[in-house]
Amino acid sequence: MNLVDSCGWLEYFADGPNAEFFAKPLLKTKELIVPTICIHEVFKSVLRQRGEELALKVVAIMEQATVVDLDMHIAMISARISYDLKIPMADSIVLATARKYRATLWTQDSDFEGIPDVKYTKKRNR
Repeated sequence: MNLVDSCGWLEYFADGPNAEFFAKPLLKTKELIVPTICIHEVFKSVLRQRGEELALKVVAIMEQATVVDLDMHIAMISARISYDLKIPMADSIVLATARKYRATLWTQDSDFEGIPDVKYTKKRNR
């Protein structure tokens, strides 16, 4: 299983310098999980930058994978992760979801650099 962090979805949709890195897991939707926190972050970002119509289209694409709700188990795991690793709430929810589903987390968020089962690539500018 794979999980692409919000920054990876945004990089892919914007055809940014790391889009190809994220294409590999994103194109395998049967092996892809999407935490609802990622839908929140991606929808909000696209809404702000490009408008509601495109934001809704992006979410429709994300929904083709398996969407995972934030439940009590993930919430408690993420709280522990946030406390132990000193990372923000959204990042800890993403990592907790990946761990619960034994998924590889794909990201360019430096908060995840060096964490096991994370495929990290450094963010590059155009």
